[in-house]
Amino acid sequence: MQTEQRRALVASAVGSALEWYDFFIYGTAAALVFGDLFFPSLDPVMCTLAAFATFGVGFAARPIGGIVFGQIGDRIGRKPVLVLTLLLVGGGTFLIGLLPTYDSIGLWAPALLVLLRLVQGFGAGAEYGGAVLLAVEYAPPGKRGLYGSWAPIGVTVGNLVAAGVFAVVSLMPQEQFLAWGWRIPFLLSIVLVVVGFYIRAKVTETPVFLEAMAKRGKVARSPVLEVMRRHPREIFVVIGARMAENGLGYLFPVFALSYLTKTLGVPRSDALRGLMIAYVLQLITIPLFSALSDRIGRRPVYAGAAIFSGLYAYPFFLLIGTRDPLWITLGLIGGISIGLAGMFGPQAAYFAELFSTRMRFSGFALAREIGSILAGGVAPFVSAWLIAEMHGAPWGVVAYMIAMCIVTTVAVLVGPETYRADLHAERGAPAADRGS
Repeated sequence: MQTEQRRALVASAVGSALEWYDFFIYGTAAALVFGDLFFPSLDPVMCTLAAFATFGVGFAARPIGGIVFGQIGDRIGRKPVLVLTLLLVGGGTFLIGLLPTYDSIGLWAPALLVLLRLVQGFGAGAEYGGAVLLAVEYAPPGKRGLYGSWAPIGVTVGNLVAAGVFAVVSLMPQEQFLAWGWRIPFLLSIVLVVVGFYIRAKVTETPVFLEAMAKRGKVARSPVLEVMRRHPREIFVVIGARMAENGLGYLFPVFALSYLTKTLGVPRSDALRGLMIAYVLQLITIPLFSALSDRIGRRPVYAGAAIFSGLYAYPFFLLIGTRDPLWITLGLIGGISIGLAGMFGPQAAYFAELFSTRMRFSGFALAREIGSILAGGVAPFVSAWLIAEMHGAPWGVVAYMIAMCIVTTVAVLVGPETYRADLHAERGAPAADRGS
């Protein structure tokens, strides 16, 4: 593998690790402590819902970030965006670790929390898309799925590190954990910021982008408007495909953590240990599913994983409902290491291949982040509300999970197959492949 390709893959993984480390620790803190620290005047149920609401607020800023940075990425290049988004996401996370709580400054505490969450979301709106394009546009023919998997592998690493850090600090006495222990994961994000900035500063622009600019001589005046005009089908495919992947991607680690600890009374350490094991295995299954999509196509792998996830919704709650650490871990492995990995792995290359180079960043970021609002941004809140409405019974959440999986399956099956598409072509997939 050439030096530039190696740098691109590492830069893709490191940035994704930071973004999802940040979002995972926020989601974990929302599930475990933010309600008590920033909304103490509410009853326990409303306290949890308020904390999850702040989690969802960040997603409102993601499409805006996708539009702004997507246009920059399509007009100037992928590299400048990757540096800017890294600083925004990491900086917002670090500052959350310094925030005073409600007891210190009253309503200013939740207000500042929401503001920093918006900063995170604004940067994250293009962070993952840029990381994916960096890897995919450096990939040799026939290996775009495998190369693209470095971005979701980075996501898993970020989730794993975050789960590990929280598992350690959660061993502290409850009083110390609430007083200052919860801040440690947020403050540690500065390490990933420094490492990621150093690596991304050394990466050169992708050859696919440089070739496209040399051939065209100019860029699209408004890549966002052009992608909406030329790729409406692909935009809707991405939004639909995101429902199960993104919704379950936050439901398993964020809502399930709250459900296990607060509804079922499972110790935090047992729940976090199960998450960590599932994420370790996902480091293996993501590249396997991605490589499989290079051989048989993106759609069979993606749709198959969505169908599995829908069928798995009820067994998942049966397993974690035992309150036994072993069965909890197996439940999380099935949902995260198989169902999510089967969608998340091939998704990177699939979404990149759907759009042509001149508007690929804008199309990828815009459609993906609209899907984030509809799926991941509301999934923990809706799930917690359904549990509260059904007095702890999970059937409403099971139906919600199945519905998201049905939408994703339909979206992927009506979308084009792209694994043999020419990445340099004016459209993401040649006409012969569309509907195949």
